[in-house]
Amino acid sequence: MTPSQPTSSQSTTESAPAPDLAGLWASARGLHPIYAELAREFVIEAPPCGDLEAQVETPGPESVEQAQQWLNAMDERIQVHQLRQFLQTSSLVDAEGLVLLARHLLSKTTRSDSARDKIDFLLVQFFSQNAPTDLDDSGADLAYVAQSLEPVLGAVELKTPVWLNALDRVLDSARRCRSLDELLHGGILEQGRKAKSQAGDLFYLPIALVAFTRFGYLMRRVFFRLMLADLNSILDGLTELDEKGVETIDCRRAQFSAQEPIIRLRMICQSWKVMFQAEYSSGQPLRMLVDLRASVENALSGSAAAEADAKTAPAIPPAAPKAAVAAAGAGAGESANAHPGTEPEPQESQFTATEAETPEFEISATPQDWSTDQEPGQKK
Repeated sequence: MTPSQPTSSQSTTESAPAPDLAGLWASARGLHPIYAELAREFVIEAPPCGDLEAQVETPGPESVEQAQQWLNAMDERIQVHQLRQFLQTSSLVDAEGLVLLARHLLSKTTRSDSARDKIDFLLVQFFSQNAPTDLDDSGADLAYVAQSLEPVLGAVELKTPVWLNALDRVLDSARRCRSLDELLHGGILEQGRKAKSQAGDLFYLPIALVAFTRFGYLMRRVFFRLMLADLNSILDGLTELDEKGVETIDCRRAQFSAQEPIIRLRMICQSWKVMFQAEYSSGQPLRMLVDLRASVENALSGSAAAEADAKTAPAIPPAAPKAAVAAAGAGAGESANAHPGTEPEPQESQFTATEAETPEFEISATPQDWSTDQEPGQKK
């Protein structure tokens, strides 16, 4: 008795669905100019893909496969911080491009930490660019974020797992911070990263993607408020020092000179609104801002202490002992190069921005005017 042959219905059920070649090619054609410009800007070695470069209209299956291999190779080469910086400073990628990038990365079967971080950033960037100017924190609830992400995720069922509640606790801690230094060194960012890494494959659940997008957007707003507060504190401190007659302060810890002119620091702070947009992804301006505030506060403390000493210092007796004169001379020699408001030789900065620790809650791509009426990611 011969084995029974599978019926036609069985063969149809067991066969894999045919790939959507037209859809894959359209996506590859849309991504090609973005990836090519990324490779040019960051000097990334990009393998050739002739049919994509020629913008062939109706390629064969082999060309589509080669295009997918090219995209996968580029995904491996492009780092997360490069994608962040590029999307924040380039006008090449609009909302449609962000959707295309996010869908492409979400469709990948291999889920690496790099791909996860790229998806996280792309969703936050897409939501931020489309958020209205009058959207406040309470308005950015899960339902609103889910509706805004429908072009990428489709309709999402708003049934939140308990483990996602940890994100709200991190947000509450961030909102209680009063300075960037407190936020950067208080372990809050580590809690957010830990929640994302511990999610594993659950991160890709539609409701989880919505929750992490909301979290990233609201954390951006916290960053913006704290940066603005630090910047205003520095400017106020510089004005106070100027009124006291201090012309230079020691800002070596913030990577400036030991005798940095007050007037130049004020100009730098006024121009930092552009600097944050261009270099925030490297973490460097954040560290400089935190350290510059510490330098200004240290100069203010030194100025106040000098004033107090001048008021309480006893008069020098008419005939001081020779030993006291010698000691005073030695002290004067050691401090001959001191300046008002200077600080001791700076120690290594406490905040070192490695790529793994680079905050992913950076400012939006739209330039800000640093007014308290506008938050990051809001339209002009």
